[in-house]
Amino acid sequence: MDLFRKAILHPGPPQDFALQTVQQVIKPQKQVKLVQDENQLLENILRTLLQELVSAAVQSGEEIMQYGQSIADGDIRPWKIRRWLYIVLYLCEKEHVEGGMIFQLLEDLTEMSTMRNCKDIFGYIESKQDILGKPELFARGKLVMLRTCNQLLRRLSKANDVVFCGRIIMFLAHFFPLSERSAVNIKGVFNTSNETKYEKEAPDCSTIDFNFYKTFWSLQESFSNPASLTPALTKWHKFTSSLTVVLNTFEAQTLSDEEGSAINLEDEGSNFSIKYLTSSNLMGLELKDPSFRRHVLVQCLILFDYLKAPGKNDKDLPSDTMKEEIKSCEERVKKLLEMTPPRGKEFLHSIEHILERERNWVWWKRDGCPAFEKQPIEKKLAQEGGRKRRPRWRLGNKELSQLWKWADQNPNALTDPQRVRTPAIMDYWKPLAEDMDESAGIEEEYHHKNSRVYCWKGLRFSARQDLEGFSRFTEHGIEGVVPLELLPPDVRSKFQAKPGDRSKRAKKEETKGSVQQVEESQIATTPASETDVEGSRMDPEASVAPADGDAIITSGSGSQGGSGTPTSDENQKQISDGDVGLEAGQIEADTEAEQGMIDGEMDAEVDLDVVA
Repeated sequence: MDLFRKAILHPGPPQDFALQTVQQVIKPQKQVKLVQDENQLLENILRTLLQELVSAAVQSGEEIMQYGQSIADGDIRPWKIRRWLYIVLYLCEKEHVEGGMIFQLLEDLTEMSTMRNCKDIFGYIESKQDILGKPELFARGKLVMLRTCNQLLRRLSKANDVVFCGRIIMFLAHFFPLSERSAVNIKGVFNTSNETKYEKEAPDCSTIDFNFYKTFWSLQESFSNPASLTPALTKWHKFTSSLTVVLNTFEAQTLSDEEGSAINLEDEGSNFSIKYLTSSNLMGLELKDPSFRRHVLVQCLILFDYLKAPGKNDKDLPSDTMKEEIKSCEERVKKLLEMTPPRGKEFLHSIEHILERERNWVWWKRDGCPAFEKQPIEKKLAQEGGRKRRPRWRLGNKELSQLWKWADQNPNALTDPQRVRTPAIMDYWKPLAEDMDESAGIEEEYHHKNSRVYCWKGLRFSARQDLEGFSRFTEHGIEGVVPLELLPPDVRSKFQAKPGDRSKRAKKEETKGSVQQVEESQIATTPASETDVEGSRMDPEASVAPADGDAIITSGSGSQGGSGTPTSDENQKQISDGDVGLEAGQIEADTEAEQGMIDGEMDAEVDLDVVA
């Protein structure tokens, strides 16, 4: 302790003796930095010494921050407590001792001092703001400094010590970063303890409308706690009715330019009071005061802006009717502010700008208060001897070029035939065949037939590679398209064609083949010249119908004899040939119609299945 007392009186700079004094008192294990136990021991010694200095200053009757200065024989010694703080601050800045030690001493000093001495202590804190705000010190002592300032604000009077309170708030705003969450009212708690007291009963000989007086000052209850208006509709209706009465009064009693020019806005700040008086005798004068009227109207805009602010829960959001009422009242309030002299339009523009900035703060708090500060980008100095050439990348930037280099066979991979190929029909329907096997135990909801894309692709593959399986889709659905070789025996029997169906199909094929043979024989017996002549006379429609074609060919053969009337043999031959032609045409038409019906039904069911 005695060594520290001598260090206070040492005239040289702290770097000459501060560290040596600490090492002599503590005798640390390390020569430069103290460990945790050693820091705790040193902190107890420093706090004890500070208490002794403050006690000696109080007994001497001197100011705490000015205690200890002596001028004798030309020897000027600094103030002891200020000198002592300066030495500890140096040790904390150089990280010889724990960084939060200086903040703890400042908190003890403010707690042991009166408010008159606290102003000098806080002046010292303001002068060392740059050093205290360094990262190595700020991280250790920011909470202690915040607690110290809040304790000072609680001890100060908001009405008498307005300047000192403002100094503390300004210091906190500069000391802490802009994104510090401790300075943000994230929960949106209102100061409901700030009550506006007014007269509840009408006094004797009152010259004003006392009902209007009570209605006017009752608005302050809603202004101090806007969150209470949203859940309870009765409070909102009461507030809107009271506000309508006040706005109607303001509109009826407009202010002239002479009344507005009587107030000098530049000197208004010096006469500003923290709250207006609520005496009923002053109501008439306050209504004629432009500053008082603006104060109330701005409160209305702040309230409306809070109700419309984003980031609330569904319960706190206003209803549609409330939004319409807010919009109408807001328009009236802005019109009254614009009409209030002096310079009403300029004042309204400034208020709207401030409210816009406030909405940005609301969004910032709703997003979790992200940091505004960004770390500066370190610029790498170019090598000496010339300008560094900017690299060129093959694919535009470094990341894409590096991604391309990771695979050696990237160009060959684009031309690989395995990359784009059509799977075999057996491989594609194998998963659905496994689903149809009851022994596999696959649940119905997990079957591949429930996938429309899978079924659509499979029908396309079957139409190209397996027409027989594709034809089973009409009768059995998508499961009938699966090749029978993939199905188990018990399931395969359901989708195999019956013998009767096979015989019908065979008959149809034989009939179709005989029709084709008859047509070929007729074409072979017709002379080429007659075919060419008569073919040139045939219209396009005649080439489509088989019966008409046969009739034309027959008439052509009759004219070959040089007579317009055919003989009996020729008639017989014509009738027989015509019957054969008609019979063949009918069979072919029936076959094509039946085949078209089958194809049409299959196409319709495929389309319906895809659309479903």
